[in-house]
Amino acid sequence: QVQLVESGGGLVQAGGSLRLSCTASRSSGSINDMGWYRQAPGKQRELVATIASGGSTNYADSVKGRFTISRDNAKNAVYLQMNSLKPEDTAVYYCNADGRRAGLGYSTWGQGTQVTVSS
Repeated sequence: QVQLVESGGGLVQAGGSLRLSCTASRSSGSINDMGWYRQAPGKQRELVATIASGGSTNYADSVKGRFTISRDNAKNAVYLQMNSLKPEDTAVYYCNADGRRAGLGYSTWGQGTQVTVSS
């Protein structure tokens, strides 16, 4: 089973920072793309940032210049450094991993971690 475990969410004041972490299980095979998505109540889940195995990144316009995604392939981990947080960043943040295991492609999601930014 491919499992993703997220941590790092919490309550922070506007302008503050949080660092989210997501670690994939040891049996995750070969992970290609990893990313962070978020979903606010009543809203669609939206892409925040993605990072490929080679290090190329993609960010939503709303977080460019404030968030930084990174990964540690040796640890099967992906991180999201969130700075200058705004109340509109409040959401449940989910990590995602796309890879291959036993010759089959997969896409899995973490359980989500709540980020709340107070005004």
